Amino acid sequence: MIRPRRSLLFMPGSNARALEKARNLSADGFILDLEDSVAPEAKALARDQIAQAVAAKGFGKREILIRVNALDSPWWIDDVTMAGKARPDGILVPKVSSVKDLTAIADRLSDINADISIRVWAMIETARAVLHAEELAAASRDSETRLAGFVFGPNDISRETRIRMQPGRAAMIPMITHCILATRAHGLDILDGPYSDFSNFNGFGQECTQARDLGFDGKTLIHPGQIEACNAIFTPPAEEVAHARKIIAAFDLPENASRGAISLDGQMVERLHADMARRTIAIADAIAAMAHQ
Repeated sequence: MIRPRRSLLFMPGSNARALEKARNLSADGFILDLEDSVAPEAKALARDQIAQAVAAKGFGKREILIRVNALDSPWWIDDVTMAGKARPDGILVPKVSSVKDLTAIADRLSDINADISIRVWAMIETARAVLHAEELAAASRDSETRLAGFVFGPNDISRETRIRMQPGRAAMIPMITHCILATRAHGLDILDGPYSDFSNFNGFGQECTQARDLGFDGKTLIHPGQIEACNAIFTPPAEEVAHARKIIAAFDLPENASRGAISLDGQMVERLHADMARRTIAIADAIAAMAHQ
């Protein structure tokens, strides 16, 4: 089953009002944050408020992830323990750089008998993580890692590598495509990192379009005002969905049942196009179902 992940909005766990507001926003999911947006003295409060928010439900079909603190922090064990008991859809782990990091999270979840449905997402935010993206993605073959996908973190990568964040991200595209290839090779999803200048609507739209065309499944967001545009850009256009249905219908005709390629509207269409069409239809149907939750 395909799950829409066009837009996942970060919400600070220390802000009770923001957590409540999330229930009425149209993002496909929320990342309830214990890391960057929460001051050290507010970590315990944020942990409690996130646990209460997840227990209270009310998010409908929206995906709920909890971002814990990094494994080199003093908070991550308490964070993962709370998240494992709260039973969100997933746990987002920052600054994952090695399979050893994934194993540490998996071991902690196992120690507390966390429900197997809780998935793990790895934030790719370091040079080492990018270099070892395929090795990290391959760890998903071990079901105990629970690995569902990556979140690409351009800001932290920029800080560590000194690659400047320029409009268009030309210098980062080789790293982005490397990580996307790693996830696709192992059947995982990948989300783009946030666009920080939330008042720059044109720049945000251009980066969303770039992310979609590069193959990201969606984008993480830092402001509710980014949701509508992000959802629109990552939603397959109606004409694309209609064409996808036309391709499937053509291949379903008895005379085409054994054919590997057919002519449709003056173009050669192969079975691989039918596979792409099925995914387009599936994601469009899933998005429509989200709208009627």
